[in-house]
Amino acid sequence: MTVAVTAHADPLSGWDEPAWESTLGHIAAQADRYDRASTFPYDSFAALREIGAPALVVPREFGGGGADLATAVQVIERVGAADPSVGLILQWNYTNHFNLLDPDCPWPREAREAVLRSAASDGALINGLGVERALGSLSRGGLPATTATRLPSGDWRIDGEKAYATGISGLTWFTVTTRTADPEPRLATFLLDRSASGWQVEQTWNHLGLRASDTQSVVFDGTVVPHARLVEIRDPSSGPGPGRPGRQALPLLLAANYNGVAIAARDWLTAYLHTRVPTALGASLATVPRFHDRVGEIEAAIQTSRALLRQGLADLARDRRSELPGLAKHVATTTAVRVTESALDLTGNPGLDRRHPLERHHRDAMVGRIHSPHSDLVLSALGRAAIARAS
Repeated sequence: MTVAVTAHADPLSGWDEPAWESTLGHIAAQADRYDRASTFPYDSFAALREIGAPALVVPREFGGGGADLATAVQVIERVGAADPSVGLILQWNYTNHFNLLDPDCPWPREAREAVLRSAASDGALINGLGVERALGSLSRGGLPATTATRLPSGDWRIDGEKAYATGISGLTWFTVTTRTADPEPRLATFLLDRSASGWQVEQTWNHLGLRASDTQSVVFDGTVVPHARLVEIRDPSSGPGPGRPGRQALPLLLAANYNGVAIAARDWLTAYLHTRVPTALGASLATVPRFHDRVGEIEAAIQTSRALLRQGLADLARDRRSELPGLAKHVATTTAVRVTESALDLTGNPGLDRRHPLERHHRDAMVGRIHSPHSDLVLSALGRAAIARAS
């Protein structure tokens, strides 16, 4: 079955547009099934692998697509309109790839190339495991409770638990951020693959939305990691490097994913208005001026969010420390919530009926608030900057 996922998709320059359209239709057709099952969307990623999507930003020298961040944003916006759970997993893959492509990336060359080449050859996915329930996001400071202990052999033992490991069941690679078991602990990040022993997935993801994102917990119990897989170690006070490409790509890709949610809600709403013909009216709701006004407000909000996202891309090209990527993410997530709320208000009972996708779009939009950078930090930084300028 072919499903239209957006009425105003930007074509991808240099890519097979019919193949993308077919793949997006397949993903959209599977979205409800995976949402209800709350499992990793294997079929959707099988379709993405067929067109090389996991290696989109991998350099051509490694067999990838060589695409830039602007193209990745286009892709995630379109995948997000089809299924934002798939979009979330895919954008984390791209975010990690952009980090590996940074000239200042501290990873050993062999580890970087192994991840990038496997994305091109096998469609291998990667994500990072940094969040813990007690710690929260690493972006807010603090040391993880998960420990890395150096063994007499020179290798490392990892013990602890990580929460919110998005896409874990479908990942080939994942990084684990730990504290070293030293009197003055450092932050150490290790690269693991699925063949590692001593770890297991705990099925803890039971959230309102993005139910197919497979964002589970992972428990490490004596997981032995070769020293060669230690990819970064630093003093906690040194900070994560705010100018890294992956760190700045993240809010833009998240913004694109939630713009996709808003676009999907708009597209369903406008199609529904043409099919709904109340007996008393004798015509479709698409003919009612009140709906024109409300849909106009929705369209204005979506276009404003998309314009800010493009502005964020342009600004980031000039300044790697731009604040616009974080603002774009804040605006996109709040826009997705408001758009889906407005669409539900307009449609009433049909909008909340699980036979239709609108209630799922609303649930997915609500989850956008939990992703870093968080809105309170974004707005606080903007406020401080504005006040400082006035002085």
